[in-house]
Amino acid sequence: MYTDGACIGNPGPGGWAWAVPEGPWASGAEARTTNQRMEIKAALEAVRSHDGPLEVVSDSTYVVNCFRDRWWEGWLARDWTNKARQPVANRDLWEPLIDLVRADPGRVRFTWVKGHSSDAMNDLVDRLAVQAARAQEGARGEGTPDRLGPADAPGVASAADPTAVPGVPQGRRLVVAGHRPPELGGYTPNPVADGVRSRLGEILAAKRELHPDLVVLTGMGLGTEQLAAEAALEAGVPFVAVLAFPGQDAMWPAETRDRFARLLDKADAQVLLQARAPSGRQAVSGALGRRDAWLARHAEEAIVVWDGDDALVGRLVRSLRDHLGEEEVWVLDPHR
Repeated sequence: MYTDGACIGNPGPGGWAWAVPEGPWASGAEARTTNQRMEIKAALEAVRSHDGPLEVVSDSTYVVNCFRDRWWEGWLARDWTNKARQPVANRDLWEPLIDLVRADPGRVRFTWVKGHSSDAMNDLVDRLAVQAARAQEGARGEGTPDRLGPADAPGVASAADPTAVPGVPQGRRLVVAGHRPPELGGYTPNPVADGVRSRLGEILAAKRELHPDLVVLTGMGLGTEQLAAEAALEAGVPFVAVLAFPGQDAMWPAETRDRFARLLDKADAQVLLQARAPSGRQAVSGALGRRDAWLARHAEEAIVVWDGDDALVGRLVRSLRDHLGEEEVWVLDPHR
């Protein structure tokens, strides 16, 4: 069964859906909810509807990772608190779903599928969930529905707050920024850059345990920002590419541009902050500054790779601390 959830605004009117290829499907709606709740609700209703062996296919890492990485075991051991000893969010939906999965070990397994990636069944449940959210009415049927509304907007988002932009993952937003290649051992693969990527991956994996809805924001520039995207992929954390302007890779060498394109293709969403490429060094600097300000406004915490000496990165650290608070900005020394 493929499942999906949708929400118009977050919180706002929501919808959920499940569907079996060439088989039954169902959807439902709630007047005021969140995207995360609708993702869990879709999985819960799918498992409730079927007694036999079941594969639940979802584009929600929040749902899939709970079972793949067995987060629920820690929640139960800590009496429904997370590693920060805070109550587990959405317990009222998680608890019955986990009870159903535990009741018959091995009956239900969860598989992740990338959303908006030309998977016909993922597209179907997406449209069903959005339709239910907009109409505030559920439906049931067999085979392919006669009428389907539009899917969530998948790709390039606007400069608006991502919590209000369909297609941008909801969750706790963490920005990663810092040094460029000269301070990270150079432009080619090297031990310093490899070490930074590895440490970022470890931090992201640990933070994901505390915040299962963790989302990384990265400007996708050379150095730390691309290492952050790679670390997020390795840690199984969704990431959003926040691009200052189109064609920011235009002057890079071909091999570097290829790496950028591959990473961009794997991003869970893109935010493009201005429609036209700037002309001249001063205009480029201004565009990058506006991107940094956008990241500071829209993040809830940050990791900055900084050796403590570079003045430009130091100003970024101070700006992020002003916006987020001292305790929400981690500084990672690339040489330690």
